[in-house]
Amino acid sequence: MEQVRTRRGAPLKLGEGRTPQSSQIGPIVWGRAEVGGKTMGGGFLEEVSRRSGQSFNGCYQCLSCGGGCPVVEAMDYNPNQLIRMVQRGMREQVLCSRAIWVCVGCFSCLSQCPNRVHIPAMMDVLREMALESGVRVGEPGIMAFHRAFLGEVRRWGRVYELGLMMRYKLATRRFLEDLGVGLKMMGKRKLELLPSRVRDVAQVRRLINGRRA
Repeated sequence: MEQVRTRRGAPLKLGEGRTPQSSQIGPIVWGRAEVGGKTMGGGFLEEVSRRSGQSFNGCYQCLSCGGGCPVVEAMDYNPNQLIRMVQRGMREQVLCSRAIWVCVGCFSCLSQCPNRVHIPAMMDVLREMALESGVRVGEPGIMAFHRAFLGEVRRWGRVYELGLMMRYKLATRRFLEDLGVGLKMMGKRKLELLPSRVRDVAQVRRLINGRRA
C-alpha cells in the first residue's frame, strides 16, 4: 500500500496500489471521477459538488493553489490534497482536517487555478458538513471565533468588538491571552465600551437565517 504523507509528516493512506496521478483521471460526471478505470468518490464527491454548485473535476494537481495560498503552512493538507481526498471519498479524514478551518477564503487559489476550480466553495461546504456530522472539529478555536462573530452580528446587526472578544474568550477559556493588547486598545479608545445597533436588526437576522438555511 502506497502512503502519501501530509505536510506534517503523518501518513495518509490512499488505498491499495499506486496513488492515481492527474494523467489517470478521465472525464468526471458531476460528482464521480474515473480514476484508473474505476469510479471514485461516489456519494461524498457527489454531495460536495451538489451542495457547492461547483464541479471539482478539472483539478489535474498542478499545485498552483497551494503555491499561492497564504496560510498553507498552517494546514495539515494542501488544497490540492483535499480535492484528491474528496474525489476518493475520504469523508472522515477531510471533515476532521484542520485545513478546512484554516482557509480564510481569500480566493488566491481560485485566481491562480488554470481551470478555475472553486476551492473556497468546497471549503465552505466541507465546514458545514463537518458541523452537521458532529465529527471532531480540526480547529475548535477557529470555529468558536466564527460562532462568536455571527452571534454579535445577529444580536446587534454589526460587530461589537468587545462583545466578540468576550464571547470568544468564554468559548475557548483563554481568558488571559491577549490581555495586554486588549488593555492597550481600550486605553487608546480603539474599543467601544457600549455597542451600537443598526436600524433594522431583524433584516440582518433574516439574511443570516436564510444563509444558514
